[in-house]
Amino acid sequence: MLTPRHQALLATLAGMTVGVAVFGTVLAIDNASSPNPAAGTVKTSPTPKPTATDGLQPGSLQFTTADFGSDQAPITAEVPSGWKSSQGGLRPRYLDPTGVWQIRFDARGSEQSPDEQVNARAGSIDERELKVISRDGGTLIYTYVDQTRGPRMGLSRWLPADNGKRSSIEITVGGRPQDEAGLRAILDHATDTLQLPTGTDNRPS
Repeated sequence: MLTPRHQALLATLAGMTVGVAVFGTVLAIDNASSPNPAAGTVKTSPTPKPTATDGLQPGSLQFTTADFGSDQAPITAEVPSGWKSSQGGLRPRYLDPTGVWQIRFDARGSEQSPDEQVNARAGSIDERELKVISRDGGTLIYTYVDQTRGPRMGLSRWLPADNGKRSSIEITVGGRPQDEAGLRAILDHATDTLQLPTGTDNRPS
């Protein structure tokens, strides 16, 4: 027979057991209803910048007139729309917004003929894996490997002056080997639209 003291002790133990069970049930309900931080967190990585795998196509180009030279000897030529130059004068360089392509002009003139300029430039380029593709008609076409940007292509053209004895201006375009068609189109368009001061332009008509 249980004494009153034993009965009180059993009642206390029973109450503690019920309390622990209730606490466990509430905790389980809370865990089930609360979102799991690890499961609910969605990790997003930065969107990679698109890289052009296709070459620059002539049909994608639009052009605008660029003014350079000097007040006494103004020069104009059409360059791709959106390409900007940080300087004018006799040696402007126009870059596309991505920095992949460019066109530059050097209107200081030279006592060397276009063919002499081509040969001199071909012998002075100090770039890795230089390969001269063509050097005809006063135009030098070459490829090389840039340490930072990888494979590159350049096309440089000198226009004649003084019946071909001298060069009046150099036009150079640059990009990647897969951009060759677009680079040729830019060079040809700049050549065709170039307006030099009177008496300095004797391109074949």
